[in-house]
Amino acid sequence: MAASAKQSVGSVEEAVAEEDRRALEPGAAPFGNFPHYSRFHPPEQRLRLLPPELLRRLFPQGPETQPVVGLDVGCNSGDLSVALYKHFLSHRDGETWSDASRELRLLCCDIDPVLVERAEKECPFPDALTFITLDFMNQRSRKLLLSSFLSQFGRSVFDIGFCMSITMWIHLNHGDHGLWEFLAHLSSLCRYLLVEPQPWKCYRAAARRLRKLGLHDFDHFHSLAIRGDMASQIVKILTQDHGMELVCCFGNTSWDRSLLLFRARQTTETPLIPESLIEEGKERNRLRFWR
Repeated sequence: MAASAKQSVGSVEEAVAEEDRRALEPGAAPFGNFPHYSRFHPPEQRLRLLPPELLRRLFPQGPETQPVVGLDVGCNSGDLSVALYKHFLSHRDGETWSDASRELRLLCCDIDPVLVERAEKECPFPDALTFITLDFMNQRSRKLLLSSFLSQFGRSVFDIGFCMSITMWIHLNHGDHGLWEFLAHLSSLCRYLLVEPQPWKCYRAAARRLRKLGLHDFDHFHSLAIRGDMASQIVKILTQDHGMELVCCFGNTSWDRSLLLFRARQTTETPLIPESLIEEGKERNRLRFWR
């Protein structure tokens, strides 16, 4: 009897250990919503490619000070959202936007309520960053929640959107048309859009990890027609189908993902990124511009 009880307890512990192991495996989260994402891809890898002055250059202060309003889609537990906020608020001379009476407000959304709850609890800037649970592909929820946030600032669109390593998960779960629709929604919602597409090798790795764990394969993986050079595919969809233009590529992270900045063609006159930043980027051998 005692031996049987010990065996039962051991089985439970083994099951829990196996569940924990799967939870930490990236492939075990079919929407990319696995915990501790920043352990695999730390925010610093992206930040070192992005000029801290970028938002100040894109949105120079006018006679009436208004906040820059941003959208971060697929924020996970908020580590990158917070890092972006701190990075773009920093001036090289130590001054911050808050010193200059300029604000940055971010709406950060993720499909996983557990990750969103963690982000809310750990966020050091609760007045500036708002975290919500949202399936971005749910049109009704998306329209309701995003419009509600924008209305607080008298806006109909976001100044800038961040889409960091999200396109693959949308593509795998919603197919070619789903990816096309996702980019259509983003381009209609944002004046500028910073996208970090996953390369095709990540698709294969994600599918392989699911199979290795004995989980159901992605429904659309084998039927995807959009494949190959995914950065070029994203550029093509956004520029040819959704009325955006590619402003620049800030280079690649150490895990070989491009950071691409797009601008809506209907955006009213905004100053180009100055030559000083272009030359700086060239010196660091990491910044390429399309004119």
